Amino acid sequence: MHTRPLGQTTVSSIGLGAMPMSVAGHMPDEAQSIRTIHAALDAGVTLIDTADAYTPAHDQVGHNERLVAKALASWGGDRDTVLVATKGGHTRVPGGGWAVDGRPSYLVEACERSLKALGVETIGLYQHHRPDPSVPYEETIGALRDLLDTGKIRMAGISNADPGQIRTAYDVLGGRLASVQNQYSPAFRSSEPEIDVCEELGVAFLPWSPLGGISAAGRLGGEYEAFAKVAEGRGVSPQRVCLAWELARSPVMIPIPGASRPESVRDSVEAADLVLTAEELAQLDG
Repeated sequence: MHTRPLGQTTVSSIGLGAMPMSVAGHMPDEAQSIRTIHAALDAGVTLIDTADAYTPAHDQVGHNERLVAKALASWGGDRDTVLVATKGGHTRVPGGGWAVDGRPSYLVEACERSLKALGVETIGLYQHHRPDPSVPYEETIGALRDLLDTGKIRMAGISNADPGQIRTAYDVLGGRLASVQNQYSPAFRSSEPEIDVCEELGVAFLPWSPLGGISAAGRLGGEYEAFAKVAEGRGVSPQRVCLAWELARSPVMIPIPGASRPESVRDSVEAADLVLTAEELAQLDG
């Protein structure tokens, strides 16, 4: 597995987004989820992304974090080689909805809860999940800075941020911003400016839903003809072509495709070895 830099360490160039294992309406049973995480780790994945809000219901906060912790505890490999990234600040409400809470006090509370759910003393990468328009962004990121300074987290990241917010976070954290996690896929390419800022600052960019989302990933080849054509010519899946295309976009790109089956995560990992030609990339960019 190829690696790419992320803050103070290096990780596999393809990560695992664990969200599909805990969100109501999509979640497989626990045993299958653990097999999927083990398959990713066995294939060389060293970055697992989760969040406290990845849960079937509002009263099960931390469900996905606990699942990841259980999978790591039962894996036979070296857990110290795995970076677990989690997020706080995006909350669940009764009825299945989502809300935001960017208050510094809440982010500290959420971090403490995630430490317990993951069963660790320090979180490898802790990310602010989504800006709260009712709280000045500098104040929210200040809480991340304090968590860094007190050793509760080893690295800090942000998610769903625009170029200005990326620069603000970078400054407030004193240049210690490790990652930005925004949506990016063939269907959602409007994060190009954020990718460019990350490349300029040397910050890892972790595209969420890199295959288009839970319900759309399987339709990628049918909806985007160029990806289907390149995939057919290479004898691989359109999903593998998609991840290889993203890896080619920037050296700071680390896709984190979601998976709920061992077979799909193994296919995603193979994208790290698929080098697309300039002609193929031009076709996919068109």
